[in-house]
Amino acid sequence: MKKTLVLFTIFCLCISCNSKESTKKKKIEAKPKALLESINRGNELYVDMCINCHLADGKGVAKIFPPLDNSDYLKKNRKESIKAIKYGMSGEITVNGEKYNSQMLPLGLSDDEVADVMNYILNSWSNKNEEMITVKEVEKAIQ
Repeated sequence: MKKTLVLFTIFCLCISCNSKESTKKKKIEAKPKALLESINRGNELYVDMCINCHLADGKGVAKIFPPLDNSDYLKKNRKESIKAIKYGMSGEITVNGEKYNSQMLPLGLSDDEVADVMNYILNSWSNKNEEMITVKEVEKAIQ
């Protein structure tokens, strides 16, 4: 009986230590509340405005609509990406080594909606971005 009790106690301590460790890890990986709220609003906008071309997984359509997931273009061209969401885009671009030359029409989004969509895209799928896109950044990018 004592042996069982000791083993049970050790087992409980091990589980307790593991759960504390995973909680710490989650807190480190957690995003600021304002960013999370923006991402959630951006998700709704993405579903309404972007999903038909760039798809639910952000992979786009080969040779037609560029991927947003793991997109080198988004990472290297933040200002141009903001402008594309605000005003639309046409002309050739290269994303992850592939050329795209289709047209993206203006979506009619406000500056805060542009920020929210960008925050959603930059924090979805395999994309990770801790630097929140703000309305001020959008305003500056589109001037």
